[in-house]
Amino acid sequence: MEGRRWSVDRLLQEPSGRSWLVAIPFVLIAAITAIDVQVPDDVHLGPLLVIAPALTASLAGPRLTAVAGSVAVAAQVFIAAFHGGLGTSNHVAQIIALAVLSVLVVLVSVARDRRNRELDRARSVAETAQRVLLRPPPRRIGPQRVAWLYLAAEDEAQIGGDLFATTRAAHPSTRVIIGDVRGHGLDSIGEASLVLGAFREGAHRHTALPDLVIALEDSVSRNMEEVADTRLDPGEHFITALILDLPDDGARAEMINCGHPPPLLLHGDRVTALYARRTSPPLGVCGPDPLAVGTLHTEPFSFEPGDMLVLYTDGVVEARSPEGAFYPLAERVAALPASSPDTLLRHLHRDLLTHTGGPPTDDAALLVIERAPSTRTPSGRARRREGA
Repeated sequence: MEGRRWSVDRLLQEPSGRSWLVAIPFVLIAAITAIDVQVPDDVHLGPLLVIAPALTASLAGPRLTAVAGSVAVAAQVFIAAFHGGLGTSNHVAQIIALAVLSVLVVLVSVARDRRNRELDRARSVAETAQRVLLRPPPRRIGPQRVAWLYLAAEDEAQIGGDLFATTRAAHPSTRVIIGDVRGHGLDSIGEASLVLGAFREGAHRHTALPDLVIALEDSVSRNMEEVADTRLDPGEHFITALILDLPDDGARAEMINCGHPPPLLLHGDRVTALYARRTSPPLGVCGPDPLAVGTLHTEPFSFEPGDMLVLYTDGVVEARSPEGAFYPLAERVAALPASSPDTLLRHLHRDLLTHTGGPPTDDAALLVIERAPSTRTPSGRARRREGA
């Protein structure tokens, strides 16, 4: 779900045969020393030895940097003694300068190492908090099989302004939400956490889907100012959301669309965008007064065994190719193998990155839900899946 940016330090820590890189500074010391003793006395290559501790600092930690600096100083002393000028002011100045520079490089390496440890601790805390906020949905919830993908636009972040969650309701059914906070990146996490917390609490309390959405709107309207960065971003804050109720029994499901892109339904060989006849306003737009039941429009749809739902945020369909073309999600869903939610999601992930030619510029989330089939027939899409 997240890309990794490896530094040279991490490469050296991996048992992948790349630890030979730390030998380069010592090879340079040997080479410079060997050449210096061969050239005339008026040619001085010893000052180049400072390259060794400087290069080691970029490849390893303070201890090995100190070793490289010590070896470089020793090599400079050897060169001076070989040329018979150990006591000359020129060689003494070179030895002192090299020693001082080596100490400075070690001190910089120590400071960098300490800063990296602090950054790693901060990153670990942030990643833990993000995992708590965006709990990975279970692979199986009720009769549904689930797969998900999150691509955060912010460097070093696992989540941003997009959100999704699944939970069980009492009647019994599976409740699902996917949403998109205005804006992206780490600044949107507070607003995303507000919606997710309200959803997880309200999904168990409210049997009717409109009542759940009213509870979400009420929570967002009352608490938005506390979590949104209104000082740096004084504009309007809202969250588009799609809320679904997938009962365990029967094929009739319901959704309420609060300004979010429509889900895609895979039934047999058909891919259908489930456009709402009338969408409701995004969460947070209606102000402190809760939405009236009459303004909410519950949209029923058929979700049969073997069907799949593809839920997504606008970061997916608005992802552009280098030529500026939007990602054609519905076309790609119809064309890619879909033997399971995991298979479809894996192909979509690869296809999306191929389309954009790089990491996303906006947060993007995908959620694929399949109504687990009780029986499979060798017809329609099932035949295509078996041949995939």
